[in-house]
Amino acid sequence: MKIWFITGTSRGLGRVWAESALARGDRVVATARTAPRDLVETYGDAVLPLALDVTDRAAVRSAVARAHAHFGRLDVVLNNAGYGLFGAVEEIGEHEARAQLDTNLLGPLWVTQAALPFLRDQGNGHLVQVSSVGGLVGLPLLGLYNASKWGLEGFSEALSKEVAPHGIRVTLVEPGPFGTDWSGSSAVTAAPLPAYDGFRAARRAASTARRPVDPAHTAAAMLTLVDAAEPPLRMFLGTYPYPLAEQAYAERLDTWRRWRTVAATADP
Repeated sequence: MKIWFITGTSRGLGRVWAESALARGDRVVATARTAPRDLVETYGDAVLPLALDVTDRAAVRSAVARAHAHFGRLDVVLNNAGYGLFGAVEEIGEHEARAQLDTNLLGPLWVTQAALPFLRDQGNGHLVQVSSVGGLVGLPLLGLYNASKWGLEGFSEALSKEVAPHGIRVTLVEPGPFGTDWSGSSAVTAAPLPAYDGFRAARRAASTARRPVDPAHTAAAMLTLVDAAEPPLRMFLGTYPYPLAEQAYAERLDTWRRWRTVAATADP
């Protein structure tokens, strides 16, 4: 039996993972801006629902401490809370940019920092950071969302090396598009400029052509991940990210190689 602390459990992937863990007999601290108390009706004392705004560092520390005191340990800390911000880089306002980074980047940082002392004392634990294929590949109209996820990727990779001697594992989960509300009412859209209307039209066409995948299909993969003795640093969910990531990395390697002689001129 594992004890999970999950952010963003009101709906979408976070809800799927909370329910799949509970259904197999695990215990879950389910957090969201509005505490998901309806889970108690089905799972009783196996779930501790907490209201939590991950942008509030003091509230995060309090919630994690309460979770540990309630269940006695934390085995899986799953940073899932986040949202999409749509708009070309030029279109994004200051408030929109700061709010995106506060939630998608600093929120997981505050949860991670709050959990680490407990995980170190235990000598084990698994931090699962929900990134995105957008954490590996820059996509038009998602520049600030990309920035938040690339930042998450960066600090989590460094973190994985820092905490490995303490028996703590870190995994970046990178989902493709699923049939959640991520791009619906949960999303924020910047005021548009006509210069970028072509990208919006292309995105609408691609979204219409793609059939949404039920997020419930991710449950088995997530359970397999957290049960693994040696979990990976990175794991895709679904096959959609593979061609995008493979193309992006091939292009990067090609560019670095072609410009290597120029780079070498900077050496003494």
